[in-house]
Amino acid sequence: MEGWDPTTKSTLTQIPLLSVKAGPRDGGAWTQRLKEEYKALIAYTSMNKSKDNDWFRISSANPEGTRWTGKCWYIHNLHKYEFDLQFDIPVTYPATAPELELPQLDGKTQKMYRGGKICLTVHFKPLWAKNSPRFGIAHALCLGLAPWLAAEIPVLVDSGMIKHKDDAASSNETS
Repeated sequence: MEGWDPTTKSTLTQIPLLSVKAGPRDGGAWTQRLKEEYKALIAYTSMNKSKDNDWFRISSANPEGTRWTGKCWYIHNLHKYEFDLQFDIPVTYPATAPELELPQLDGKTQKMYRGGKICLTVHFKPLWAKNSPRFGIAHALCLGLAPWLAAEIPVLVDSGMIKHKDDAASSNETS
């Protein structure tokens, strides 16, 4: 954690580390892992809300806990930009991090793969590998998605690649 800014370090230390090393194919152990995942997500969400930094909502889209969907948002120039968020838990989880997808942004930035999967290879994947199986979904959001949004959304807005919903509505009315 050396070299990290104090806010990131403080946030990360408040997200519980996970102990169960299990993936979707591991039956009862996976159920235990999911319980830990939910506890970490609840802790992270509560911490964000207490600091007035609420920026995502996710939930499992299936009973097995292998497909997750939700919303994430980023505030830039006092405008809220909201995006669909989805990901699947890889079969090799927790050794492999989930690939976080923002389908609405597919093709709008070079720091993204086909299907809207955000690029996390250079910075996040080595960190995940080093901390597996202690990292989970909350850590992927904190150390993967949050910095990606902070780096990419202002550039996409300033370049005109994405527009705020109010700006898009007013330009459609004048057309």
